[in-house]
Amino acid sequence: MKLKEAVDSYMEKVPALKVHCQRCLETKRWGGSIVLMIVDAAFDSIGLNYFTAVIPKVDEFRRNFVEAGKARYVEDLASINSQDETVAKIWRNKRSWEVAKSVACYLAGLKKELGLDDREALIYWAKKSELERWQEDSVGKLKGVGINTFQYLRMMGGVDTLMPDKIVKRVITEMLGPTEIEMPPGDIAFVRLVEQVARDTGHRAVELCWMTWMIQSEAGMSRMEKYADLLPRI
Repeated sequence: MKLKEAVDSYMEKVPALKVHCQRCLETKRWGGSIVLMIVDAAFDSIGLNYFTAVIPKVDEFRRNFVEAGKARYVEDLASINSQDETVAKIWRNKRSWEVAKSVACYLAGLKKELGLDDREALIYWAKKSELERWQEDSVGKLKGVGINTFQYLRMMGGVDTLMPDKIVKRVITEMLGPTEIEMPPGDIAFVRLVEQVARDTGHRAVELCWMTWMIQSEAGMSRMEKYADLLPRI
């Protein structure tokens, strides 16, 4: 089977993803709130189900902190007291909370140093970051930030790339099976391969990444169908 035919057979199942992925690359997810993008990535870093656990938690944080005016900007998030009762109710995982605080603290410093706003700071970092040097990166070396969280933040900062998580790897391997393309060892090599596949087939890497998550089945239907009304809000 030809490469484009193999990829298109999967991508045609999720045509509505293009709009969502474009919003991701424009750093406009979650209504453009960088705080909520960081919170999203932090909750996602501990392997919770994205739609049934991460999104409700991010939404709860939005209501209690962003809309309440307590954490509209990254410096606000960085300065929230970990002993705050509301935080304790929302955030049970200390490691995840520290990821959010640490990333926010780094971006707050970048804002101050370069005279940027939240969005500009995330984009500036993402554009300067390098996959091959992720463990040496200012964000990548933060405690609790693995390659998947690093890549997720880069995606939301406008970099057309993907996360090498287990679902992405499984679906991409399945999709490329008929083409006889061999999956390379290692996360970085995998990411680079899929980025090239995206370019060769007229798609974007971020679209291939989200496709692997959205074609998963829940309650007898794909997530693309089940959560179609939710995507525009996140």
